[in-house]
Amino acid sequence: MRKKPYYLYVALVCLLLMLTGCASAESLNNDEVEDEKSQNEEAQNDDRIVATTVAVTEIMDALEIDLVGIPTSYKDLPKRYDDATEVGNPMSPDMEMIMSLKPTEVMSVTTLRYDLESFFDDMGIQASYVKLESFENMQNEILKIGERYDRKELAEAIVQEFEDKITEIEKAVEGKEHPSVLILMGVPGSYLVATENSYIGDLVRRTGGKNVISGEEVEYLASNTEYLQQSNPDIILRAAHGMPEEVVEMFDKEFKENDIWKHFKAVKNDRVYDLEETRFGTTGNLAAAEALDELLEMLYE
Repeated sequence: MRKKPYYLYVALVCLLLMLTGCASAESLNNDEVEDEKSQNEEAQNDDRIVATTVAVTEIMDALEIDLVGIPTSYKDLPKRYDDATEVGNPMSPDMEMIMSLKPTEVMSVTTLRYDLESFFDDMGIQASYVKLESFENMQNEILKIGERYDRKELAEAIVQEFEDKITEIEKAVEGKEHPSVLILMGVPGSYLVATENSYIGDLVRRTGGKNVISGEEVEYLASNTEYLQQSNPDIILRAAHGMPEEVVEMFDKEFKENDIWKHFKAVKNDRVYDLEETRFGTTGNLAAAEALDELLEMLYE
């Protein structure tokens, strides 16, 4: 019986050693987690990203990712980038300025890749091209960027909002007669016809509109007013880009002076609409939900 206190003492010492060991292991694990977190934050701080288009800049802002370079634009860019350096027009960025920023990545869009890739390669600039030609492309790219820059939850939340909007639109047009639509894409001095493969064409399709130009692999075609008049669309959408006010004036002059337009059903019924550039860009952008709502009103008023 006298030996019991000794065994009790040994048991207490062993228990104390075990608890101390667990505490040390837990402390070590916590230290490892903190070290990993610190390394991730340091890696993110080392990122020096340049976005050369407005659409990409807005996506990066929504994902709370810092930029050292942004495009030069008359459009209002996110305040997050007030201290970022402007690097010029998206179609012809200032390569010397970009080089001076020592970027780890320069982001453009796939529609400009053909024009820019050789210049970036010659300057030894690591460039990536975000695919924004359709609504689905944009969603996929947001998820990819979120994954690459540790913003997965934010990216998934943005994409889910878009999915909810699409579901809402589908319910709104269910059972309705879908109008035929002609989309004109204007730039200063000229205009093209947008096919269903263009970004705005994709938005029109998602709101139930039937593009009068279908079965084409390209995004835009040259305009042939005689052929377009034969298609006799219910609605004409005019998208102005580059210098919107000047392009709208060009469209107004064309529709007034070219007599063929007065024979279009859409013109006779006053169903010609000018699309606001910030919501209806040549590529996908975060204003897509508002653009879909506007199209819904235009197509089914």
